[in-house]
Amino acid sequence: MLPMSAFGQQAEPRFSNPPVLEETRPGQAPMSRLRKAQAPVTSSGRRQLDLTVKFIENGIYNPATGRVDKVNLRGYTGAGVDPKAPYVAPVIEAAPGERITVALHNELPPDDSCAGHGDMNQPHCFNGTNLHSHGLWVSPTGNSDNVLISVNPGKSFTYFYDLPDEHPAGTFWYHSHRHGSTALQVSSGMAGALIVRGDRVPTQNANGDLDALLKDADGQPMQEQLLVFQQIQYACFDADGKIKTRVVDGKVVAWICDPGDVGEIRNYDQFGPPTWGQSGRYTTINGLVQPRFSSKVGQVERWRMIHGGVRETLTVAFRPRRAGAPVYRATTAEAAADYVRQNCVGEPIPYHIAAADGLTTSTARSTLTATLQPGYRFDALVMFPAAGDYCVVNEPLPGTASVTRAAQDRQLLATVSVAAGSPVNNIDTALTDALVAAAERTMPADVKSAVIADLKDGLKLTRFVPHPDVGDDEITGTQELVFFIDLSGEVAKFEVGNKSFDPKNFDPATFKPRSYDPNYVDRALPLGGVEEWTLQSAFVGHPFHIHVNPFQIVEILDPNGVDVSAPGAVDNGGGTIDPQYPGLKGVWKDTLWVKSLISNPADFPDKLASSTYKIKIRTRYERFIGEYVLHCHILDHEDQGMMQNVCIDLPDGGGGANCARLLRPEPGQQSDATHH
Repeated sequence: MLPMSAFGQQAEPRFSNPPVLEETRPGQAPMSRLRKAQAPVTSSGRRQLDLTVKFIENGIYNPATGRVDKVNLRGYTGAGVDPKAPYVAPVIEAAPGERITVALHNELPPDDSCAGHGDMNQPHCFNGTNLHSHGLWVSPTGNSDNVLISVNPGKSFTYFYDLPDEHPAGTFWYHSHRHGSTALQVSSGMAGALIVRGDRVPTQNANGDLDALLKDADGQPMQEQLLVFQQIQYACFDADGKIKTRVVDGKVVAWICDPGDVGEIRNYDQFGPPTWGQSGRYTTINGLVQPRFSSKVGQVERWRMIHGGVRETLTVAFRPRRAGAPVYRATTAEAAADYVRQNCVGEPIPYHIAAADGLTTSTARSTLTATLQPGYRFDALVMFPAAGDYCVVNEPLPGTASVTRAAQDRQLLATVSVAAGSPVNNIDTALTDALVAAAERTMPADVKSAVIADLKDGLKLTRFVPHPDVGDDEITGTQELVFFIDLSGEVAKFEVGNKSFDPKNFDPATFKPRSYDPNYVDRALPLGGVEEWTLQSAFVGHPFHIHVNPFQIVEILDPNGVDVSAPGAVDNGGGTIDPQYPGLKGVWKDTLWVKSLISNPADFPDKLASSTYKIKIRTRYERFIGEYVLHCHILDHEDQGMMQNVCIDLPDGGGGANCARLLRPEPGQQSDATHH
């Protein structure tokens, strides 16, 4: 092992769940920490929290040099946060029906990136912030999940998140969302888990929480591992303000920090392809580089995986590690991949996806890999079949499926030390037996037989899915959305359009995507409406995210017209099925990768027909009116204009949101809208 650093980190540091943000009301006992032996969260009706944003100086381990790089980054802190592990935000825990009160205090210094700033879609105001509760079903207005405000340096603002009684339990997260500085702050580590815990058992008339099933023999939650993946892309700078780099054969192979340097995130030239690969940085898990987990053979674990980063697509697999493998050291990307090839030698073990973006799926789907794009969450049920070491590997991925647009080789994310336990011959069978036994202990008599029958029928979780399917007869309207990056001018324009295109007969006259304008609403939608959306991208892939209401995936058609979202999809047109899509048909999510095979501007529009994916989703606009946003979750794309304002109002213009008056005019039209 490498020597301990001044900051208490070393190679293969021990994994731990992030700290829980503790309540601040006088006389209140601290909240329980995320662990196996915790008591279930019980609702007191209110939970009062304080969250502070400030510059935090600490260190991040760099395997390429064997040193901890000293860094000074914007971060969240609060009661219960470990000052030795600051670069992951504390966990916020809640229960359905609660009010979460979060007082956000901005202690960042004033900055000059706002002064004289004219273009809303050029990064700016790096020390202004706000808070987004990603995936929560709460109001988007006022003091709730309102991302259209700025909490400026030296100011505070209190958020009230009123979770409905029927809010799903699940894995959500929070992060800063001030337009113009979102990517810079999230890339500093300003992202954290938001876990809604519920113990509602299924009844004859209502589905229950998955938490109620995932209990051990003592009635405690099964072992949980909570992982927040981040890409903290810090750099060290020379006297001229240029990033220090290592160059080999004229190519930048790493960003370097010399002893005494302090790593920073200063500006947006630190983002975008190909900077992530050049930087030589590593995806952190809870602020740690390549941590070491502990597990036991035959133990069912719930791995709550959150992609809280910006700059990398993750495809997670568990592979046995060679006995006696050395501690990881690699100075180049090629050496890093070579380590995995030599030491992570076994075939991947299967695991089961039980929830996507916090919402329980209809089946615990067996898989060898799960692809997480920025904003994604997957709850995986993991069981290791034999004692020994395992690698948590980021698997190879083609550039067309990745945020970086560059093909990636295998990379090591973490390791797992698995102790001896009950032998496992077949993971599917062992997991089924464990969940059936849990159902016998936990489920009410009047639904127990139905739950057990479902589990024995391919690990179905029918009685725990939080939303009913959206039927054909419910649809009241349609929406269309297109992502595009216009590279024809001196400055790239990141755009969203409201009109689909025919890839085989592209008409430039009707192709009118536009960059974000905060003064207008791009879509006025009716409360109580149920709409089917068609999503496309005309240039490179983008993760689509919409606030407030989740959506159900209907189909994902590849350029050959094959629905690649179906389980076990096969492309009879001679193409290749992207492994991130099969099994998503019918799944509820709030973020989804919209793929395009075009990455060369010269191929637009001639190759649209052979490159365009077409995705259909359905969503209900329930309960909440007001304004919120949809955007690409490559957050520097959002900061540069790949976002729209959406407004929900009562039907026929009878609501206080007044959406129609604020609608953005078509080019050449006039509007009397006054806004913000």
